Amino acid sequence: MLSDCTDPYQPLERKYKITRKCIEVLTKHKFPLLIVTKSDLVLRDIDLFHLTPTVVSITVTTLDEKTAKFWEPNAPPPKLRIAALQKLAEEGITTTARVDPIIPSINDNTEDFEKLVKVLAEVGVKQITTSTFKPVRGFFKTLRRLNYGLYRRLYSLYSDGRWILGYKYLSDEKRRRIMERLRPIVLKYGLEFSSCREGFPELNTTLCDGTAFCRDMLDRFVDYSGSE
Repeated sequence: MLSDCTDPYQPLERKYKITRKCIEVLTKHKFPLLIVTKSDLVLRDIDLFHLTPTVVSITVTTLDEKTAKFWEPNAPPPKLRIAALQKLAEEGITTTARVDPIIPSINDNTEDFEKLVKVLAEVGVKQITTSTFKPVRGFFKTLRRLNYGLYRRLYSLYSDGRWILGYKYLSDEKRRRIMERLRPIVLKYGLEFSSCREGFPELNTTLCDGTAFCRDMLDRFVDYSGSE
C-alpha cells in the first residue's frame, strides 16, 4: 500500500521519483499494489501499474473547487483528480474513490454527495470509501484563527463526541446517521460501499481499503499457517 501515512505523489515526487522507484521493485516481483493519493501525478506510472494487479484509490471529497481549495490547499483541484480516475479506468486499471473525510455541514449534503458519486461512477470507479472527519488536537484552535464562523459550527457539532487515540470523533449516533444517509446513494449507482474507522462494519459491502480487487493475488505472499 502506497501510502497509509502520507501522499506518495507529493510535488517533490516529480523530481526525485522515489515512489516510482519503489513501485519498480514491487512490480518486478509481481507484488499487488494499492495506491492511495490525491494527485493526478499518479498517471505518470501507468506503465508500471500494467505489470502487476493494481488498485488506484484517489481522494475526491467535493466537486466544489472553492471548498476543496480551503480544506486541501496543496492538492490538485477535483477536476484533475476525476480526470485521472477516468484515464486510469480507460487504461484498465481498477479504480476506487475516497470521499474522505465527510465533514458535517461542509460536504455531507445529500444532493452534492449524489452529484459527486454520479460523476465518479461515470468515470469508472468501482468503490466508494468514506469516513467522517476526525480532527486531531489543535485543529479547532487553528480553525478558530482562520474562520471563526466555521469554527463555531464544527466545534458545536463535535461537542458531544469523544477522543480516541488522539482523534476527535463525532458521537456514534451522528456518525451512523451520516453513513446510513450516504450509503444508499453509493449503492444506487452500483458501486461497492465501505467506511473506515466508523465501527459499523455491517454497512460495508466490501473491504475498506480497496484491496478486495487484488487480494487474491496476496495469498501467495502470506503464510497463514503461522509457521516460519
